[in-house]
Order: sequence, then C-alpha cells, then structure tokens
Amino acid sequence: MNKTPLTVRGAEKLKEELHQLKHVHRPAVIQAISEARAQGDLSENAEYDAAKERQSFIEGRIAELESKLSHAQIIDPAALDADGRCVFAATVEMEDLNTGDVHTYQIVGDDEADIKEGKISIGSPLARALIGKSAGDVAEVHAPGGMREYEIREVRYG
Repeated sequence: MNKTPLTVRGAEKLKEELHQLKHVHRPAVIQAISEARAQGDLSENAEYDAAKERQSFIEGRIAELESKLSHAQIIDPAALDADGRCVFAATVEMEDLNTGDVHTYQIVGDDEADIKEGKISIGSPLARALIGKSAGDVAEVHAPGGMREYEIREVRYG
C-alpha cells in the first residue's frame, strides 16, 4: 500500500487520539457493558445496546487510526529543503490576483486539513496548483467559482 504523507504535528494528533481511545474510552465502554450485563435480560436492555454500539465505533476508529499511522510517511517541514518550491508540509503566502487578498496556507494531509487553521489538503485543487511553484510564480486554480490566479509571495518550511 502507498505511504500517505503526514506532518509531524498531524501524526502526533492521531497518536493522541489513539491513546485516548485505547486507554480512556475503551476501558470505560467495557465497564459500561459489564454494568449493563449485570442488570439482567439483555434483549430489552437499551444501555447494553448503546454500550455495544459505542464499543463497535471505538474499535473501528482504533483500527482506522492504527492503519493510517502504519501507512504514514511522516514529513517534518523544518527538515525540508526544496529550493524554495512548494512541497508537502510547506507554508505558502500568496496573493489572490483577482482581489488582492493575501492568504497563508500550509499544505498538509487529508486528515489534517482545516481551512480555519490555514491548512489545506494536498489533494485540494489549490494545493495541486501550488506544488512545484516558487516565490514569484503564478498558480492558476480551477475552482468551483471559476479560474483563480494566485501569485506566490513566499514559501517557508517549518
């Protein structure tokens, strides 16, 4: 299976969530199932059904996180030297040539993307248009609202 790029911070967040699920949520749901079983008839026990459903969700999420982490290629932006080109984990400052607005985004993996935090997915049209470009280049993005042009002002690593 192909490696999935992930920043160091993104990997840390997934590991933290995995730890919480394994060491806090899993034991709590096992306890809830045990308590519900002690109440007797399981056929009409809503608490038991809810706890089993929650357990199923937790176990599924644990498996998903373990798979993502095992297939992750962790990239430290501070260790990059891409000769000023836009690459995965780089932070890019750019100007929208249509509006003059300046935006700064970090190119991250799908699981890390959060536009409010200035993190865009490597698979997004904007990130795909930026990859390989350097400061001074213009990236053309085919957005749902039509063609957009961005001039890259600066590319930072770390």
